Amino acid sequence: MIMAEKNIQLIIEYDGSNYSGWQSQQNAQTVQDTVEYAIYQTTGIQLKTIAAGRTDAGVHAFGQSANFKIDHTIDPEKYKDALNHYLPEDIRILKSQEVADDFNSRFDARSKIYRYRIGFDKSALLYKYRWEYEEDIDLTKLTESAKFIIGEFDFAPFCVVASRKENNVCKIYESNWQILETEAIYEVKGERFLHSMVRSLVGAMVNLSRIKKDKNKQNLTLESFKDIIQSSTEERIVYTAPAHGLYLVSVQYEKD
Repeated sequence: MIMAEKNIQLIIEYDGSNYSGWQSQQNAQTVQDTVEYAIYQTTGIQLKTIAAGRTDAGVHAFGQSANFKIDHTIDPEKYKDALNHYLPEDIRILKSQEVADDFNSRFDARSKIYRYRIGFDKSALLYKYRWEYEEDIDLTKLTESAKFIIGEFDFAPFCVVASRKENNVCKIYESNWQILETEAIYEVKGERFLHSMVRSLVGAMVNLSRIKKDKNKQNLTLESFKDIIQSSTEERIVYTAPAHGLYLVSVQYEKD
C-alpha cells in the first residue's frame, strides 16, 4: 500500500520548568526531544519537528506550533490523543491537523504573542510560573514604558550579543501591561522576536520603574529607555527577567 506523505501541525502546551528549552540538544532534556520520542513511540518513525519558537530553558507555552512530515496511516486529528498517551503530564498536544505540504511552522509565522507575569508577593503555588518581585515599583512608569516598544525598531540592545543577526529590526504591534491586585501581566505581539528580547525588555521596564534605585548599577529612566529603543545603539541592556515568568501564548499564520 502506497501512503502519501502528510504534513502534520501540532499546537503544544507545556510547562517548561523541567526542560532545557524547546530545541533538541545533547545531554539535556528538551521539549522537542520529548515530543519527537512520543512520535516515535506512536509510529515507529524517527523524525525532526519544526517549531515556531525555540523557547529557552524554563520558558512555558500555551500555544507552541510545530510541524512534521510523515508517511503513516494515522488520521491527522488522531495524533493529539495518540501522542498525549506517551507524553508526560507537563506537555500536552492541544490540537493536531493536516496542513499544506509547504507549510513551515517557523517561516510561515506572521506574528507571535508572548506573556510575562510578575508577582508582587510570594506564592507557594505560583513561584515557578512568575517572577516574584517584592521591591516597590512605580506602576505608572511600568505601563508607560510599554508604549515605547510599539513600532519598528532595531532591538539589538535587547538581544544576547552572540545571537544577534545582520538584521535585528523587529516590528511590534501591541505592548501593554495589565495591573492586577497581586501581579502585573505583560503582553507583547510582534512580527518576530530576537533571542531573550522579551525578557530583556521586561527587565529594563522593571529597572526603570523601581522606586529605590541601586547606587552601584546603572539605572534606566523612561527617557533613556525610549532613547535606547529609538537610537539603534549597539550597547547591550543587561537587565534580563527570569525565564520562568515567560510564556509563548500563540503563533499567528496567514490562515488564522
